[in-house]
Amino acid sequence: MTTLEDRPGTALLVIDVQNGVVAGAHERDAVVANVGALVERARQAEVPVVWVQHADDGLEHGSEDWRIVPELSPAPTEPVVEKSYGDSFEDTTLEDELSRLGVGRLVVAGAQTDMCVRSTLHGALARGYDAILVADAHTTEDLTEWGAPPPAQVIAHTNLYWGGQRAPGRSAGTVPTAEVDFAGT
Repeated sequence: MTTLEDRPGTALLVIDVQNGVVAGAHERDAVVANVGALVERARQAEVPVVWVQHADDGLEHGSEDWRIVPELSPAPTEPVVEKSYGDSFEDTTLEDELSRLGVGRLVVAGAQTDMCVRSTLHGALARGYDAILVADAHTTEDLTEWGAPPPAQVIAHTNLYWGGQRAPGRSAGTVPTAEVDFAGT
């Protein structure tokens, strides 16, 4: 139902599953395994996988922390979009890549839930994309020392409110890894 004309395709968008981003993340191994399962299913279904990789002063481009976790590996034909803002669309090539691929529907997984994942979901919906969050394939670190709720609550709340998102001509929502339908039916 995307509002983007001539873009019926779906893509898996993997956001910031990088060593330094998920090192201390809630249920890191389970989330990375779910992302890995999604990547394999997308590839089998010939659905594009688009990777997003963050860099900033605290996450230096090319460093070990910047690298995608060793359990996951972009295929040579899969786009890797570099970003330096929370919203993966902001000042990046993401829109160009998705347009080239004919994508109007995103299945989103990655980190961090309360920062880049949320920003990208909202950015996608506002730009006309359908945006589906994989409920058990995103995570965040513990930021309670700065007043945030515990990570499990941040994840649960994000799943709750994204499950109720709507916009004219677009769809949103959440789905667990096991129920992801790359065909969008």
